[in-house]
Amino acid sequence: MGDMYAVDLALNLRATVPDALVDELRWHLGTAPGAGGGPSGATAGGPAEEMALVDDVFPLLAERGPAARIGGLLTGELHRTGAGWALTARQEVHAESLPDLDPLLEQLARHSATEGVIGQIRFYEDHVPELLISESGSLVRMSLRPDRSGTAPAYPSGQA
Repeated sequence: MGDMYAVDLALNLRATVPDALVDELRWHLGTAPGAGGGPSGATAGGPAEEMALVDDVFPLLAERGPAARIGGLLTGELHRTGAGWALTARQEVHAESLPDLDPLLEQLARHSATEGVIGQIRFYEDHVPELLISESGSLVRMSLRPDRSGTAPAYPSGQA
């Protein structure tokens, strides 16, 4: 339980977002109707532990209720809007699941109607988060921790 990260997402997705991504988001949020939508067609409808697949892939945005480590509540909502979709999620994600989260974050940035900050990730014991930024359809991570030069570096996803 000690390697937890606070993951906060708040963004709008364009109306042209592929149905497959909407289905995957619903699976990760635990709101997919019936089977399907997950990486291997998992069935939604219960807590993340009950929705685990044989290969240990879990819905990453499905927890609800009081947070164990980061304070506040865990939540996740996806709603249809006139211009596409609105997504908000706040979750505790274990460090071992971060590699599973990265491809989802990259897809969200690719289809985001929000240019700029779409979320943040923070190790639960840290005070300073890393920003998730959609920049021309690419995911850019920006550490807010100053480096030795006193500036906070930005780097494209996967180059950390």
